[in-house]
Amino acid sequence: MITSISLTGTGGQGIILAGIILAEAAIIEGKQAIQTQSYGPEARGGASKAEVIISDEHIDYPKIVAADILLAMSQEACAKYAGILKKGGKLVVDATNVDTIPQIDADVVSVGITKAARDNLKKDMFANIVALGVLVGSTGIVGRQALVEAVLARVPKGTEEVNTKALEIGFTLGEKK
Repeated sequence: MITSISLTGTGGQGIILAGIILAEAAIIEGKQAIQTQSYGPEARGGASKAEVIISDEHIDYPKIVAADILLAMSQEACAKYAGILKKGGKLVVDATNVDTIPQIDADVVSVGITKAARDNLKKDMFANIVALGVLVGSTGIVGRQALVEAVLARVPKGTEEVNTKALEIGFTLGEKK
């Protein structure tokens, strides 16, 4: 089975890192994974997208034609990329930044991801890790332990505890959806 995930938002939200971590979690579980990324020329505030393809088999093509799962961390990203979501796919939106959800045939998970990071961890910068927890908590696309291992391998030394807490917050929010 091949699953295509598109993580979208704006520069500075950690979307690219989230995509790398998700792909690494799949690899830890022994799956095949490919991660690609694109972002606008702006350092912060421009469009940002990471694509992850996870499969039990060889992956022939490294780009997503239609996503099974779409994470939208900003209104602009939601509007711009909602059209790539497969009919009946899963749309996970950060309700903190996304007010309007397009009319699409999708299972919508709307969670205040950035607000949860801000309220619980006192910094928006952990929203990408909370988002990964929500994504895995609501889809089971990779196992929790593999995601924890991948996060701990990628975050700066000294931030392991707060990033683990960010994941736990996300898992809890995702399971409720």
